[in-house]
Order: sequence, then structure tokens, then C-alpha cells
Amino acid sequence: MVLRSPTFLVGTEKQRGLLNEFSRRDQHFTEEYQKNKPLCFSAKTYQRTHPKKMSLGHKDADATLASPMVLGVADGVSQLEEFGMDASELPQELLRVCEDLGMNQLIPDRPVNPQDAYRGPVSLLKEAYEETESLGSTTILLAVLDNSTRIHGKLHPMVAVLTIGDCEMLMMRRLDGRQSPLRAVFHTEMQRIDGHSQTPLQLARVDERVDPEFDEELALEVIERGSAVHCVSAYEGDIIVLGSDGVFDNLYLEEIVEIVNEALPIPKPGPFVATQPVLLSHLARRLVDEAHAKSEVGPYGLPDTPIGLGGKMDDTSVVVGEVVEWTKAHSEVWAQVRKQNQWRGLVSCGAMGGTCRTCRMGEDSGSEHEIDIGNESDRFRSTSMSVDESDDEGMQCAVQ
Repeated sequence: MVLRSPTFLVGTEKQRGLLNEFSRRDQHFTEEYQKNKPLCFSAKTYQRTHPKKMSLGHKDADATLASPMVLGVADGVSQLEEFGMDASELPQELLRVCEDLGMNQLIPDRPVNPQDAYRGPVSLLKEAYEETESLGSTTILLAVLDNSTRIHGKLHPMVAVLTIGDCEMLMMRRLDGRQSPLRAVFHTEMQRIDGHSQTPLQLARVDERVDPEFDEELALEVIERGSAVHCVSAYEGDIIVLGSDGVFDNLYLEEIVEIVNEALPIPKPGPFVATQPVLLSHLARRLVDEAHAKSEVGPYGLPDTPIGLGGKMDDTSVVVGEVVEWTKAHSEVWAQVRKQNQWRGLVSCGAMGGTCRTCRMGEDSGSEHEIDIGNESDRFRSTSMSVDESDDEGMQCAVQ
């Protein structure tokens, strides 16, 4: 059992030398074509530092993002606390900007200027990084729902997954019909340097206190050459779990699938009905609780985990999302959110004729866009964030 498990900073030269060893693997999952409609995520998040790590005075450096088009987890490097830095600032700011860009680029049936069009998760993360200012270092995983991909000339929604470091994603689907259990259909892999659980590949911006040789161009190179990118078909009812290493180092994939199936029972016959958000919230919390429980001594000693007996005590964050249909109600809700953000921006910026993203950072970002499934009027609640066209004959998910 690891009682103290900080994440160690990986230096500039070390990362530069390792980039050539990483190769991006674009993984495509193809299924039999079926008529598709615009889709989005209904998602909830939960995060909590392990109580014993918290008792040592360490701050939670994780950040999570749950929005209709982009899900994300970022795990800040806790070692930076030793240099007087807040390790949570870069993860939080980075996911806020990813949300802003993703929602502007990916909302279905919304006109977008060509220069602002979605060009894949790599371009999205690069632009987000360039628009941030916070110091720090973080791992990150994004799941982006792209409704523009075509198969044989017809729309076929895809989830583009980008990962840098050791956050992971697991996608589950009811492969044998709606009345069958969920089964794993896709899982990302960790990117760890020399296989060491405390030195994941990282996206950083640091000053001379940490690394006098740091060059921001290297961070962009990490995004372009070091990120792992996958494209996976998306279907209504798919369940997606994103988690920091505090989840996947402590729980086996089979355990996660079992917990999800217990929390989301087999639906009744009939048309698809989306899962109530409260159930997604309870599931996210249970996954964190089960991960923390691995460090507790039981009747037969410490439980087994993917990294050994007792796992590790760490910041632990989860996003649980379900793929659902994007409806007119979603469009109306997001239009209201955009108006609110624009108005707040005008006031914050002194009515200077534009919306300043820096000013919007302090406001509720609409990170959890929730349609009340049980109410036909589709009430909406928004809370703040816890912390190329394809040709007609092929399938493309933009990853440039």
C-alpha cells in the first residue's frame, strides 16, 4: 500500500527525448450502419481526495468537465506544491477553455465560421492550451462527441478521445440488445514513462523555479506528437467512464463494469429512455468510494488492485456520461446559456464590445448541462464545473 504517492514532475529534456518513442494510434471501431441522429452527453462528475492524503495537507489537484459535447478529466502534478504553486490551477483553466471551445464548435445544426470549425481533439487542445495562462503541469483526457463524421455519406456520430498521461476512459455498451448487461467495448491505455506509476506524460507550463529550460513549444509538441488519439463509434445508450489514475490504479476494469451494471439496471422493453442524472451522480460517487476502499484492510488483508495490494491513496475524480439524443430542448437551453455568458462578459469587461474569456472564468461555466428527463418541459439546471469533412465512401474522425 502506498501511503504517500505524489506525482513527480517530468523535466523538459526527459519529455523531449521520450516524444519520439510515442506513436499515435488511431483506433477505429466500426459497427453495422444504423440510422443516426445528433447525439450528446448527459454526464455527472464526482471527485474527492483520499482522506489519508488529505490529512497530510495536500490539496485536490484534479479537475473534471461534464458538458454536452466534451467530457474531460485532468490530474494536476502535486509535486508543484513544493515550489509554491497551486497544482489545480492549470487543470481547471484548461478544461474550462476546452468546454468553451468545444461547445462553440460542436453544437449540432449551429452555423460556425470556417476559421472556428472543429478540426479534431488535437487542434482543440492546442488552442485551449494557447489561451490559458496558469502555471502547472497536468495529465488530461478529453472525450469529444463529433456529429459531423459520415459513413457512406450519412452522418455517424463518433467520440474522439485524446489522452496525455495516465487518466483513462472506459466505454460500455449493451451489445446484445437494450435488455442485456453493459459490456466494455473500448478502453484507453495509460502513458507512463518507463512504466513508473508516478511519472506520467504531462502537459506543462512552468517557470524558472521548476525548470529553467522549459519551452512552451515543447508543450505544443506534447499535444501534437505525444497524445494518444482514438475514434470510437457512438450510439444512444453508451456509458462512458473517465477517471484519474486514482480510479484506474485501484479498480480493475471488470470491477468498474460490475459496479456500473449494478447502478444502472437493465432497462425495461420499449423505446430508449435516458438515465436520470441523479443515478449518474450516485454512480460517479460510488466509483470514487470503491477506489478509496481498496486501501482499507479487510478480513483477508489488503485488497488486490492493478498496481498491487492496497492500491494507492490519491486524488480521485470520475466523470460518468451517457450518450443521448441532442434535442430541440438542448438547443434552446444552450442558446440561453450563451446569452447569459455573453451578458456577463459584457458587464465584466465594461461593455467593451466583446466577451473576455478571462472574465467568464469566474462565472458558472455551464459545465453540467442537465435536461430534466422526467419533465416534458425539459427544465434546465446549470452548475459550475467541479473542479474535415469525410468523403462519401469512408469513415473519418478528425484527429489532426
